[in-house]
This record gives sequence, C-alpha cells and structure tokens, in this order.
Amino acid sequence: MGETRQAARKPKAVLADAERLQLAAAAVAGDYGGAVDEVRRAFVELRGRLVRDELGSIPIARLKDVTEGRLRVGALEAAGLATVRQVAEASRYTLQLIPGVGAQTAAQAVAAAGQIERAVEQAVAVRLDVDRQDPVSTALVVALQRLVAAGPDARRAREAAERVTAEVAPLLAAARPARSVLRGLFAGRQRRSEAHAAVDRLDALLAACEEQGALGLFAQASVDLLRPSAGAFEAWTDFELRSAEFYAVLGEIAEAGPAEPAAAEGFLPPDLSDLIRAEPLDGTHCRVSLRGYQAFGVRFALARKRVILGDEMGLGKTVQAIAALAHLRADGRTHFLVVCPASVLINWTREVESRSALRAYRFHGPDREAALAEWVRDGGVVVATFDGLRRLEVPEEVTVAMVVVDEAHYVKNHGTQRSRAVAWWTEQVERVLFLTGTPMENRVEEFRNLVQYLQPDLVPRLDGGIAAAGPVAFRRAVAPAYLRRNQKDVLTELPETVHVDEWEEFTPTDLAAYRSAVAAGNFMAMRRAAYADPAGSAKLRRLVEIVQEAAENGLKVVVFSFFRDVLAAVQGALEQRAFGPIDGALASVRRQDVVDGFTASPGHAVLLCQIQAGGLGLNIQAASVVILCEPQVKPTTESQAIARSHRMGQVRRVQVHRLLATDSVDQRMLDILRVKGRLFDDYARRSEVAESTPEAVDVSEQSLAALIVEEEQLRLALTGRE
Repeated sequence: MGETRQAARKPKAVLADAERLQLAAAAVAGDYGGAVDEVRRAFVELRGRLVRDELGSIPIARLKDVTEGRLRVGALEAAGLATVRQVAEASRYTLQLIPGVGAQTAAQAVAAAGQIERAVEQAVAVRLDVDRQDPVSTALVVALQRLVAAGPDARRAREAAERVTAEVAPLLAAARPARSVLRGLFAGRQRRSEAHAAVDRLDALLAACEEQGALGLFAQASVDLLRPSAGAFEAWTDFELRSAEFYAVLGEIAEAGPAEPAAAEGFLPPDLSDLIRAEPLDGTHCRVSLRGYQAFGVRFALARKRVILGDEMGLGKTVQAIAALAHLRADGRTHFLVVCPASVLINWTREVESRSALRAYRFHGPDREAALAEWVRDGGVVVATFDGLRRLEVPEEVTVAMVVVDEAHYVKNHGTQRSRAVAWWTEQVERVLFLTGTPMENRVEEFRNLVQYLQPDLVPRLDGGIAAAGPVAFRRAVAPAYLRRNQKDVLTELPETVHVDEWEEFTPTDLAAYRSAVAAGNFMAMRRAAYADPAGSAKLRRLVEIVQEAAENGLKVVVFSFFRDVLAAVQGALEQRAFGPIDGALASVRRQDVVDGFTASPGHAVLLCQIQAGGLGLNIQAASVVILCEPQVKPTTESQAIARSHRMGQVRRVQVHRLLATDSVDQRMLDILRVKGRLFDDYARRSEVAESTPEAVDVSEQSLAALIVEEEQLRLALTGRE
C-alpha cells in the first residue's frame, strides 16, 4: 500500500489495496478455520471412542433403570449382550432377530441405550494421556500443536480478519461505480456520491490497518498455520512441556467447559455474572491463550477493580493477573506493581515476561534501585517482596494502574509492618487484585480483614450474624469482592490425584524417641520422632520403597516435610541422590534454579522441600509422586504442597503418599484436622460460609499442640499402667 499515503488517492488504487487486504483477510480466516476444523474432527473422534469405552463398562442391566423397570433384558443377556455399548451399536432389526425379543422390546432397548449414550457424551471428559499415545489421541495432539505453535497472534489475526471482511466487503460493493468513468456515468449522481464516500472510508480503513500492521499480521499467521504438521513425537513432546496451552486451545474450539457452567463463574449471582461477561477484554499484549474461566476471572478483576481472586491452587491465578495488567496496558496504562513473597519473586518476573509483552523489574537485591529507575522511566511491572515494599518509593508523577498482591493471606493481620505497607498502597491505587488460594485459613475474621483493604463498605455486611446466616446470605454479601473456582469444577482434563495414607507401626527406636518427646511435652519433637533414628525408622524405610518404585517407573518425586532434620535424614537414606533441599536457608533466587534442575533431569529424580518453602509459589508439575513425611497443622498447607504438582500443566496422574504412624501424634492430628478441614471447605470452597459460627473454625497451632500433648501423655500413662 506504499510507504507514504497521499491525502487523496485515486479510487482505483484504493480499491486495489482494499481487495488485496480482503484477500489476505479471507486467506488467514480460511487457514485458521481449516486448522480449527482439523481439531474438531480429531476431538469428535476421540470423544466418540471415550464414550464407547464408557458404554462398554456399563452393564446391560442399567437399561432397566432408564425404563423404570419396564424393559426385560433377560433375552438380550441370554444372547450374549452384556453391555450398553453392544445394544447402542445394534439396530432394531438385529435385536429383533434374537429369540424372545419383539419389536417393542427392541425399540425400547435402542431408545434406552441412546439415552444413556447422550448422558455419557455430556459427562465424559476428554483427557490426553501421554502414556496412551494411540493414533486417535495423537491425531488430536498433532492438530492442536499447529494452533499452539502459531500462538495467540493467529487467533488475533483471525479476529482482525473477520472484522476487516465485515467492513470492507460492503464498502467495496458500494464503491463499484467509482472503478471507472463509464460506470460512474451509468450509476447516476446519488450512486456516484455514495461510491466516492465509500472510497474515502476504505482509504481511512486502509490507513488504520497499515498503522496496525494488519497485512504483516495476516501474512505471518498464514505462514504459521500452513507449516507442515508436526510429527507424533514432536507434538507429544510439545504437549508434555506446555499441556495447559493445548487444553486452552481445545477448550476454545471444543467448548469443553466445566460440567456445571456456573462453576466457571464462581457461583456468583446471575445479575453480577452478566455484568462481568459484558466487560471488554483486550489481549493485544497477552502471549497466552486464556481458558474460559480464566477470561471470566480477568473480567471480574477489571470490572470490580478491587477484588480477591481466591481460585484453588493450580488454576492459573498468576496468568489471570498478568492478563489483567496486559489489558490495562492496551488501554494506555503504563506502570504496574506486584507484591509477593521472596520465594516466588523470580517466578513472577519470568511469568510476566513470558506470558505478556510487558517488561518486569525485580525490586530486590543490590540492583533494586537501578531496576526501579528503569521501571519509572520505561514502564512495565515492578515486582517487590512484602519486606521490600516498605522501601519502594515511587515519584509522584508515576501513576500505578494496578497493584497485585500474591499470597495475600500474608497480610491478614493488619498490625504487621507488611500489612501496613500493603494498606498504604491499596489506598493510593484505584485497582487492586489480591491473589490467594487460602483467603481464610482459620477464621472468617481473616477473610473480613482482606476485604477491609479492598472494599471496606462491604465489611459491615460481613459482621454480625451474616457468617451464621447460611451460605446463600454470605455468598450474596461477598460476591462483589470475591471469586473462587475449584480444580474439579473447571479443569476436567486434569489427571486424578490418588491419595494413599501410608500407616506404619513405630519401631522400638521410634517408640523410644516418641515416648521421650511426649514425656517432655515437646510437640515438635513428637511430630518428627519417627525419624530420630534413621537406621531404625519405619517411615523412612517406606519412603525409600516408594522412591524405588517411582524410579523403576521413571517418575519424578517431590518429598515434603516441615522439618529440616527430617529432610536431612531422607537425603541420607537416599544416599544424597536428591535435589535440594529447598528450605528457608536457601536464598529465594536459588529455589527456582533447583526446581529447574530437577525438572530438566532426564527420567526419575527426587526433590526435597521444606513444606513452608517449596509448598508455596513454586511450580513443580514435573513431579507425579508426592510424599508428605508427616501431617501438617493447617489443612491448607498440605493441599498447597500437593497443588505444586497437581496443577494446570500436569499431564500424569499424581500419587500422594502421606506417611503416618499409628497410635501417635499423627493420628490425633488427623482426627482433629478432619473436622477443621470440613469447616474450611464449608467456608471457602465455593465462595460461601457454612451455617456455623466463625469461631468453629478457629483451632490455633498452640491449642492443637496443647490438646494433643495432653491426650498423648494421658494415653501413654494409661498404657504404661496397663
């Protein structure tokens, strides 16, 4: 279209350029549509196989349930038909050939099988299993890989192409009389006037497209979409590395959303959900495809401005926050702030720069002032720790468009210095986004404290009897400030987690150490007594067995413990063949390096993590076996640690082994925490409060320890007398 545009170009030149643009738009739309059709065909075939497999596991007797007992299946069973699949694949004529089966019975059987088949189609979840690389699954992975490799720019090119086609086509038709003098003469004055107006509008549209680089975007997208298909090995390898992106693309195309649509919207009131869905979302500066529930979360943060995103761990809260920042950047905002624990500071800078076009600056360490100066000058995202936030001084001329506070439950106590620093920033900035998978660990009061930072006008509605008024009342009260979704509701493709409690009897040396700790009233020593003598430890012996089994299957293992000396005992038992430990003594800048080394290690590997350090912020989805050396005091601590592996991006079933000692502190803790865990579920699982008082959830670590020590001292004293 030329390097410079004239003030008034000849109609022929304008129309020629417009036709070229229209052809390019049609080409990219066709190329994208072809890639999408390929995915849909492969998806339908794989889903069909999964449906057939499921029907093959349903006994034929279930047909009676559908017909409320009216259908007699005895003759069908006698003919060797054992499953619903066999009936679904048969015709009425075939069934009528069976002795004792008439036309009515055949029709009822086929209809009942069809009803079950439709139900299975709605319920089946399409999961891609790296351990089952059959031709049907491979076809879908290869088809998806084309779109994943093309990236979000291909989708944006298709959307731009549709807009261009919708605008250019009618203008070209209207401008037809301006193509030549002869056509203009026959068109009449009115048509000539309309034609020249259409040419002017086309010229303006071409200028806008040229400024936005539309032709370049279309050309690159077509090149990416028309590359030769990846081979099976390359496609599966790419899937293992970034399965979340594959599933995001699949979710867009196949509309494979949650079984309960309201789950993707956190069970918000319908009128609020309607407003959130209408919120515009600009992905120009975003380099990742969002799942449907993630896009809703971003819109929620943008529409409500000051909110808590409380999604369960593993659902991509970080990506949603980055997408919100990217949208604001597209809207002309320039400066953003992220506050997080030191352990995830590097991860945040990586995620910002890999998933968006924004620059990230680390306000930490000796170079923090230089990073701050560059951020002030050029804009982007400055990432600071909670402690560093107190030293962050931003010039008055810089407007921070949004503050993101990761692991926001760190500031639930308003009296701490870190909380006061966060409170100051929330008062200065219009948009604030709190991220936490555990918005309320023990008391509803903690949840109120987080809301106090964001929407203090809501707090009075949460006080008084609202907590005891039931789930509906609390959900209604907190909906403007709080959104939570759960893995089981929105990530249907995640491999299941298999939890195994490994109960072990104390060995004589274990028991001696345990009795000594109980006698001293030392709760922490009681919790790790099973590892006091590594050579005679029953738990350690079982841990080594689990690791050996994982090694035989080429699986990676992560081992969590609250105690450094327990991790040292594990490392010794494994003869130093382990990465880490990641603990409080390891600098935050080194933690991700250790995880990266563990992830890059070929085949089996073991990573040791202190649960407070490795269970928070780090992504360890390379591990498919998780070992918990002892139960934890807080119900959320274990789930956070497990979510480091069982999260979006995991492609294998996660095995969770919890090592427990019978008749010990472990058993007492589980009994008490089982009740506490149920209360947490009721309070926060679906953005609602259970029908109980806030105090019912409050079991502090001190009171728990005192209660267990007292119980165990009494039990062992009675056992000794017996």
